[in-house]
Amino acid sequence: MNIFEATTHSEATVAASRERVWSALTDPVLLARLTPYVRSIDVDGHRWRWNLSRIPILGTAIAPSFTVVMTFEEPHRIEFAPAPEVSGEQAAVNGTYRLARVTGGTHLLVALTVRVDLPLPRAARRPAKVTMNLVMAFMGKRFSANLLRHLGIA
Repeated sequence: MNIFEATTHSEATVAASRERVWSALTDPVLLARLTPYVRSIDVDGHRWRWNLSRIPILGTAIAPSFTVVMTFEEPHRIEFAPAPEVSGEQAAVNGTYRLARVTGGTHLLVALTVRVDLPLPRAARRPAKVTMNLVMAFMGKRFSANLLRHLGIA
């Protein structure tokens, strides 16, 4: 097993109020419905455990769960980082959502770093990263489309 890492950063202006976007991003049941590969999110206060379905990566598939500590600075920032007291998880995610009120809606910035322990040799680092980036891009596009649909934006 080796650790593989990928990062994504995206931003866009969403034609909806910051309050509506905030509400969607802080609702774990809705987030699970909007995000591809996410089966469910279990909440225990500020600890959220994300349970994923099978994700194909280079001839193998994983269905990890990971626990993050959520930090909410309503209505403009959400941060999450691996729960320090949880060990042995196959995946870990650090991330930020930043929301700013702008003319025409909300400027939304999303930055995520994913680390996954995979049963692949170190030599697979480059193709694994490419594959992880492709999966993350797919998830981001689908999440974006699903969020816009939920907000009633065509």
